[in-house]
Amino acid sequence: MSEQEANHREREHRQRVLKGATIITSIHNSEIACVVRNQHTGGAELKVAADAIIPERFSLYVPVDGVAYEALVRWRRNDRVGVQFTGTGPKPRFHYG
Repeated sequence: MSEQEANHREREHRQRVLKGATIITSIHNSEIACVVRNQHTGGAELKVAADAIIPERFSLYVPVDGVAYEALVRWRRNDRVGVQFTGTGPKPRFHYG
């Protein structure tokens, strides 16, 4: 299977969602609001403000899931960011959502 076919197959299995989330960076535990547009077990597509500065690695807290996903940026296009999940953690203590 070619890489293009693998990418297409992966996209087919992504569940479309609309979940509010927060990108938590290691820089003074700053928070960036975002929306999860689609999600699968290995990653997600996020919608962020077009001028947001997103680090290569961060925690993505999704209140509906009650989980903080450890995320790695795989691609960026305008106000969209594709991330790969590398692990999970509990709800951050300092987050009130």
